[in-house]
Amino acid sequence: MWGMAGLENGERSRHAGTAAAARRAPSSAEEAALEALRVLGDPTVDEVVFLSRPESAGEARRLAHCVVVWQWGLPPWFAENVVLLVSELVGNAVRHTGALTFGLRMHCRRGWTRVELRDPSRGLPCLMPVREMDVSGRGLFLVDTLSDRWGVDLWPLGKTTWFEMRIPER
Repeated sequence: MWGMAGLENGERSRHAGTAAAARRAPSSAEEAALEALRVLGDPTVDEVVFLSRPESAGEARRLAHCVVVWQWGLPPWFAENVVLLVSELVGNAVRHTGALTFGLRMHCRRGWTRVELRDPSRGLPCLMPVREMDVSGRGLFLVDTLSDRWGVDLWPLGKTTWFEMRIPER
């Protein structure tokens, strides 16, 4: 039911196992991220479910960073943008949906990454105008600014908010 449009099940990244990712040993922070992948699950294989609480944002960020850098072998600066947008989507899910849980999936194929956050609310996120002095409400503005595309897929029992980013040329 939560299949992702245009992405076949079991699809593997063409960047997985690249020489760049295999050349250096992980730091202690990266070891912690890899441990998060082992403990929480792999969002490239199946949806990883998080409790809807503020601490889940950190777990989702660590997981996203691990996937982008270690599984897909993409540059750290690219991972920073993905991680920031994951954090914004998680923050919106925790603050605005009233859900007990939400799910994260990540895909990489043919020059694109796609990140999806599913929650049981059918309330649509709203892109608000942002002023320089605003201290909140920038989440979707950042998603809109940093991603190449984003949107929402409504389901009978909730929605999936997603963003896509082009993979930089090597």
